[in-house]
Amino acid sequence: MNLVFLGPPGAGKGTIASEAKNHFDIPHISTGDLFRSHIKGETELGQQVKAILAAGDLVPDSVTIEMVKQRLAESDAQKGFILDGFPRTVVQADALAEMKGLDAVINFVLDREQIVKRLSGRRVCKSTGKTYHIMYNPPKVEGIDDETGEALIQRDDDKPEAILNRLSVYEKQTEPLIAYYREKGLLIDIDAAPSPDVVLASLIKAVEK
Repeated sequence: MNLVFLGPPGAGKGTIASEAKNHFDIPHISTGDLFRSHIKGETELGQQVKAILAAGDLVPDSVTIEMVKQRLAESDAQKGFILDGFPRTVVQADALAEMKGLDAVINFVLDREQIVKRLSGRRVCKSTGKTYHIMYNPPKVEGIDDETGEALIQRDDDKPEAILNRLSVYEKQTEPLIAYYREKGLLIDIDAAPSPDVVLASLIKAVEK
């Protein structure tokens, strides 16, 4: 099963992917994780990415495509994969089409109000990075980390105005991609508003049809 996950920040793609990979017994390949492992492993591509990010630039398509290509050639990805964070552009989608055929592209749909509610409720423990949510996963004592007793913080990019800005960037970037896959008959819209187990069940039902 070769799948691509698309969806705005806060749609729960990572949560669903970690469950779906177990169900389908295929790896969840996130470009963020790929970048981090290449940088940590000090590979040639990792060193390129590190220098690009240090300069404050965006990683070019060519580098991202090469990383994904190498990852999809590994043995665990031969019977399928879930790609998350790739492709982000039509150029990347064309490159992926040359590497592998896809069974489906899952577009997780969530309205802006819900996204802001989900993301703006996140709170983080600064020293450990542990994440809470004031509604869905609150700490035992309001505003305090369960383990360290530190005050929790709200990251700047989880504030409503920053979230709306991130959403605008996402929509501008991803709209052409959604149209591209819809035209190819690969796109499946999934409502991301219910609980993760309901979303996962909808996803499995849709792709196994």
